[in-house]
Amino acid sequence: MATNRTFTMVKPDAVEKNYIGGILEKINGAGYRIVAMKYTRLSAEQAGKFYEVHSERPFYGELVEYMSSGPIVAAILEKDNAVADFRTLIGATDPAEAAEGTIRAAFAESKAKNAVHGSDSDENAAIEGNFFFSQVERP
Repeated sequence: MATNRTFTMVKPDAVEKNYIGGILEKINGAGYRIVAMKYTRLSAEQAGKFYEVHSERPFYGELVEYMSSGPIVAAILEKDNAVADFRTLIGATDPAEAAEGTIRAAFAESKAKNAVHGSDSDENAAIEGNFFFSQVERP
């Protein structure tokens, strides 16, 4: 059963390029309500824990280094069918393959620096939201 919440992060490359406002505008324009949001920076240890599911993959070390290289914006978003609709809104991981009008088509630099993270399942949306936000920080 689909839930109505998902998790996203504006990644270091997009924060550095000052794309936060443009990305949030697309999110709001797609009907999402921001339930919780914070500007923060992950340590290498935190990034490693967050992406632990990829620890056996060859890109894991580079991913951890990249995600701890600068500030990020983490957010919990709410809307009907939140996870699936957000995956459509952000577009393909590779911006060259992302549909026109998607966040990655507009703001991503490359497959590795793809501007935003979006949860891939309802279960992961809950896990990822809990990683960044305590119950006090959200309704």
